[in-house]
Amino acid sequence: MTETFVKTRVVGVDISYDETTCAIVDIRGRILAKETFGTQEFQDISSFVNKLSEVIVMIGEASGGFEHVRSVGISTPSGNFLTGCIENSPNMPWKGVVPLSAMLRDRLGVAVAVGNDAHCIALGEYTYGSAHGMHDFLVITIGHGLGGYAFVDRHFLIGAHGFGGELGHSCVAENGRQCGCGLKGCLEAYVAEKGIIQNVKDLMAESDQPSLLRNYEKITPKIVTQCCDQGDAMAQEVYRRAGRILGVALANYAALLDPEAIIIAGGISKAGKWIVGPTQEAFDEHVFGNIKGKVKLLLSDLDSRERDVLGASALAWEVKEYSLFK
Repeated sequence: MTETFVKTRVVGVDISYDETTCAIVDIRGRILAKETFGTQEFQDISSFVNKLSEVIVMIGEASGGFEHVRSVGISTPSGNFLTGCIENSPNMPWKGVVPLSAMLRDRLGVAVAVGNDAHCIALGEYTYGSAHGMHDFLVITIGHGLGGYAFVDRHFLIGAHGFGGELGHSCVAENGRQCGCGLKGCLEAYVAEKGIIQNVKDLMAESDQPSLLRNYEKITPKIVTQCCDQGDAMAQEVYRRAGRILGVALANYAALLDPEAIIIAGGISKAGKWIVGPTQEAFDEHVFGNIKGKVKLLLSDLDSRERDVLGASALAWEVKEYSLFK
């Protein structure tokens, strides 16, 4: 009988706007090694892929040998599982269509799967988090951008072209705010980071209302949240406006797909009650009556860095094994 060497480890990679995290994950979901580096340090995609390759090999060797690695799964904004590319990302430094899967596979000699960050967050929530055991749920991730992904009847809704569930680029205001994708009026332009900052600018321009926000030269969502916690009325209105728009959009999403739950993740979700409260209120006002009170709005309770690399690692098991060295 011929002895077969079974590879029992994969690499999960989470590429976010600020940081890229790589982890070696075993078949039981245990993180054996992890390393992080700055995404924005590499404005050229070739230099980024070179750095990513070096880090993956390094942590692979440090955790028992790279020869045990079966495949790599990558979570990234605007990632397309069907093509293995980052496609026309409005927020990342690399523009156009980037064949990330092929570039990394050529350097490492193993299979590489690329998925949208919301897809991988949904995988992480389904396998380890709030969606464990659910058959129908939606994940919304709100940070620099706004991503969405749907798990319908025990299957992920990838879509014919790999962009199923892209709620962030659905229109909520005709001829509205300019979105980084090139369209106007996208949900992302009202609820993600740039939308929150624009809400602050709009409110400051609308009145002379005193606010702690006026003390800052550079506004971030984190600062807005801190001001909310200190009782600042303008800061609370910033999230109320975003939450109302988000709640209506989620009500429409729920009417189409009838999920058990909608899980909200990402940096903006750390605003907690300040955005969830008005989101829930608007959702309840606009959701289809037959499912009102039945669809739960949940905040992700997993550590985001751990969940996202674990979600990416779960994606790695989905790709057919390949090795340049066989």
